[in-house]
Amino acid sequence: MMSQRNSDVSALVEAEVCCTAENVPFAPGQARACTVRQVLDRVGGKWSIGILVAASHGPVRFTELEREIDGISRRMLTLTLRNLERDGLLRRKVYPTVPPKVEYTATEMALELYESLVALTNWAERHRRAIAEARTGYDLEHAG
Repeated sequence: MMSQRNSDVSALVEAEVCCTAENVPFAPGQARACTVRQVLDRVGGKWSIGILVAASHGPVRFTELEREIDGISRRMLTLTLRNLERDGLLRRKVYPTVPPKVEYTATEMALELYESLVALTNWAERHRRAIAEARTGYDLEHAG
């Protein structure tokens, strides 16, 4: 049986979190307030975790991230970096050089997430084979 404390998880996930600094709701025509689900989708996204973990170690450049994050396209990296910056999780610094040098660093808010993200990626690494085997078994059992 689920405790009362845990039974309200879906309500918590759907609860709105105001995204303005003054806790004022958005005016008509402006972006809706963030929900907890939207925040979790952003920080738990396919590419966001790797970017945030890399940026938590110190300044990182676009090309470093592109090499480090297997399978990410330039466009997806650009979009993810822009969204993480928009959400206040990354800080972008452009140096006035030719060609321009751009570095991304994790903000205090993102650094607060670091241990949780590392724990999640370590868990995924430890269990990825078992999950792959479970999927294969499920697919074989439910084929046809």
